[in-house]
Amino acid sequence: MNMAQTRAGSIGARSVRSLPFKEWPEADRRGWEVACRLGQRLTRGGAASHLAPVTQADLANRYGLYLDFLDRSGQLDLTAEAGALVAPEFIAGFITELQNRVSSVTVSRTIYKVRRTAECIAPGRDFVWLAEIGKDLVLLERPKDKFDRIVLTERLLEAALVSFWEVDSDAETGPLARAFAARNALMVALLAACPIRLKNFTGLQIGGSFRKIGKTWWMFLKDTKSRRPDHRPAPSFLTDAIERYLDFHRPILLGNSADFERRGKDHQSKRQKSMSVCPAETTSALWISRLGGPLSYGAVERVITETTYRLLGVAISPHLFRVAAATTAALHAGQSPHLGSALLQHSDRRTTEEHYKRASSLSVARDFAKLVRDLSQANGLKD
Repeated sequence: MNMAQTRAGSIGARSVRSLPFKEWPEADRRGWEVACRLGQRLTRGGAASHLAPVTQADLANRYGLYLDFLDRSGQLDLTAEAGALVAPEFIAGFITELQNRVSSVTVSRTIYKVRRTAECIAPGRDFVWLAEIGKDLVLLERPKDKFDRIVLTERLLEAALVSFWEVDSDAETGPLARAFAARNALMVALLAACPIRLKNFTGLQIGGSFRKIGKTWWMFLKDTKSRRPDHRPAPSFLTDAIERYLDFHRPILLGNSADFERRGKDHQSKRQKSMSVCPAETTSALWISRLGGPLSYGAVERVITETTYRLLGVAISPHLFRVAAATTAALHAGQSPHLGSALLQHSDRRTTEEHYKRASSLSVARDFAKLVRDLSQANGLKD
C-alpha cells in the first residue's frame, strides 16, 4: 500500500465514529451502490438489494466503523480496490480495538457484518478467512444476562399510562414539554401492548400502517422480518390515550416546526435536512420529532430506552419489549405454548422457548415466596 495516499491519523486522536459514506474509498463506495441497486425487469438486483433498508444501513454503518479504524490508524488508502482494505493485517488490529471497548457479542456481530458488506462490495474476492475468524469469535461470545432488565408487560403498560395521563393533566408544564412527555409515554405503552419490531414501529403512518377501523386502531404491517403481513389491533384500553395524543399533543409537535423556522437559519437548515430524508412521511408519521418531522429509527430507540429508565429505573431497549412479551405470555398463559410465537411472529417456536424456561424459574420463585408467607402467617409471624 502506498502510505503517501493514506489519510494521516492516530488511534485515539478523535472519538470513534462510522466513516460517512461520502468519505469511503471510491471503489468501495461504487461497489456498495451497485450492491444495493434494485433489479429491474430482466436485470437482477445487486448483492444487497434483497435486504431491508434498515439492514443495508446497519451493514454500511459497521463497515464505516471499520474504515474509521483504518482512518484513525493511518491505514485508509482511498485509492484501494473494492474490498481490498478488508485484509488480515488490518482486521486483527480492528478486532483488538473492539475487544477493548465493546462486548464479545458486539465484536462477533461487527466482524460478521463487515464480512457481509465486503462480500457485497467485492463479490469476486475470497473472504473465507474472515468467516473462519468470525466462527472463532462466536465461540468467545458471552451474552449479558437479560434477567435483571426484564420487566413484565403489565408493569410497562401501567407505568406508561399513568405517566401519560399525569402529564396530560399537568397544567403547570408548558404545552410543548407536555406533548413530548405524552408522546414518549404513549410510545412505551403502545410498544408494550403491540411488541412489533422497531423498524415497523418507527415507520407507523397515520391512515396507512396505523389507522382506525370502527372504534379500534389497527396496525397494518407489510415489510416484516418474517415476510408475512402482520395485522394487529391496538388494545381498546389504549384508544383514549392514542386519540388524545393525535388530537392534542401531536399537532403541538407538528406546530413546533414553525417555531424552528423563526429561530434562525441554523435551525431552519437542520429542519430542512431532517425533512429531506423522508418528506412524504412528515404529515402522516405517528411519531413526531423536535424538528417537526418524523422521528428516526435511532431516535425512537433512544426515546424508549430513556423513558423506561425514567419511569421504572431500568433502561429497557425496544428489543427487550419483545422479550418481556414472550416472558409475560409464558408466565401468565403457560397453557397456550404458542402464544409467544404468534405474538412475536416467530416461525420457529424454539426462538421463544428460552422465555418459557425463564418464566418457569419466575413462577417457582413466586410460588416459593407464597409458601414462605403462608408458613409465616401459620406460625403467627407478621407478614
